[in-house]
Amino acid sequence: MKIISYNVNGIRAALKKDFIGWLKAADPDVICLQEIKAMEEQLDLDVFIEAGYKYNYWFSAQKKGYSGVAILSKIEPDHVAFGTGIESMDFEGRNIRADFNGVSVMSLYLPSGTNAARLEHKLEYMDMFQDYINNLKKEIPNLVICGDYNICHEEIDIHNPKMKGVSGFLPIEREWIGSFIDSGFTDAFRFIHPEKQEYSWWSYRANSRANNKGWRLDYTMVSNPIKEKIKRSVILQEAVHSDHCPVLVEIEN
Repeated sequence: MKIISYNVNGIRAALKKDFIGWLKAADPDVICLQEIKAMEEQLDLDVFIEAGYKYNYWFSAQKKGYSGVAILSKIEPDHVAFGTGIESMDFEGRNIRADFNGVSVMSLYLPSGTNAARLEHKLEYMDMFQDYINNLKKEIPNLVICGDYNICHEEIDIHNPKMKGVSGFLPIEREWIGSFIDSGFTDAFRFIHPEKQEYSWWSYRANSRANNKGWRLDYTMVSNPIKEKIKRSVILQEAVHSDHCPVLVEIEN
């Protein structure tokens, strides 16, 4: 089962940059999208169906042009869960989950902490999300939580580890993602590549991508009961539809 996660920073903008051509070439079984910035009715769904993704599910923010997540699949899921049922998390369209024959795949877009109010919201969201996942795992132990976590975990995950005062690399955020992993998950990329320093996001400023001054904010977190089924995990840096690039995991299923 090949799964890709991609913060597209606007699906309509990505489509204008031959996203569909890239998707056909990448050929995942399932792709999780974040920051779609569109309502389902604003999209021509036929382009995804013609690319082989007959099953596509969209969970948009209430605010137009903002946030939102989606899952596109070649495989028909057994069940799709839109949101978490927690209003303060769901109104921004940050979680969607599809269950496939014993493995459940989630697309997650964790908030960024761009100012004091948003950081407070992010920290509250992280705590609620941990509780939600703790309960979900009792029902569905085989989880793959893909997405933009908006956090670099370790110093190897950021080009400048001195940026400890910036949201995305704050000690409290790093502690949370560490405890999230310790609660029963494996960071697939770090599992396969313990020492590799690669990034999945670059600022649009100061030619950051060309100079590879990046952050690894995008993860495929695999629950420990199926971590030994992780066969491959790569960061697809050649994809340039967004300020992020996709991350891929292959699970033996």
